Amino acid sequence: MIRPKRFLIPLFTAGLMLSCGNDPIPKPRAYLRLDYPKADYKNVDVSLPFTFEKNKLSSKIRYIKADSLNNIYGIDIDYPSLKGTIYLTYKNVSDKELLLNYIRDAQNLTQKHAIKADEIVEQPYINTKSKVFGMFYEVGGNAASQSQFYVTDSTKHFLNGSLYFYAKPNYDSILPAADYLKNDIKHIMESLKWKE
Repeated sequence: MIRPKRFLIPLFTAGLMLSCGNDPIPKPRAYLRLDYPKADYKNVDVSLPFTFEKNKLSSKIRYIKADSLNNIYGIDIDYPSLKGTIYLTYKNVSDKELLLNYIRDAQNLTQKHAIKADEIVEQPYINTKSKVFGMFYEVGGNAASQSQFYVTDSTKHFLNGSLYFYAKPNYDSILPAADYLKNDIKHIMESLKWKE
């Protein structure tokens, strides 16, 4: 008489050996391909001390007068399809010392991301014709903001901006969107004109 337990163990072992014929083949590397529309810019001329061009992909722009006494404005340019926002802050400059404080604050804000950043690349921006001078920062790695900038005319106006996404920073996942919006930020800097 054959006991069922003794008979099942050799049968199960033989089945396992016959089913494992080929070595596993690893999947090939794949990269996420995201195609964004070609940037189409239009002029933004609202009740602000400056004008600039924004991408039509951004669905809305919000601005608030944060401080009427000192002419400080907050401007949000939303990109819902990319799950990101470019935040701009305009500040009126009354003296040179105040301008230096604004520049120092903008630089310190960028350096706060150095803890998570792999690198921070600085790119000076100079447009003598439009009197727009400043710095663009590209932040690599899992930092909260991948792009930041500030611009000034050196006498009356100061504007700084940062790009933030609605998700936890994962550089590999947001890289295509960050690259696309980095170009929009550079276009904001290049198209900026102060109102006199």
